[in-house]
Amino acid sequence: MSHVAHELHEEFPEFAEAIHNLKAGNARFARIAEEYHTLNRAIHRMEANIEPADDATIEDLKKKRLSLKDEIAGFLATV
Repeated sequence: MSHVAHELHEEFPEFAEAIHNLKAGNARFARIAEEYHTLNRAIHRMEANIEPADDATIEDLKKKRLSLKDEIAGFLATV
């Protein structure tokens, strides 16, 4: 599979260690991060036409990904 944009380590490169620690020590953060990862990969497959989807579906998923990213940013703002 080609490079998948928007991975957490790319979105928040300065927080790589904090992300790792939060995944290991905070179940809620780990769940949100995993949901973000799963959703990001699904969007990538749709945009690459591996799993075709209509534009509205992709846009809805992108909005959900952005919401999760905002939640993750909130966690990272406290470290």
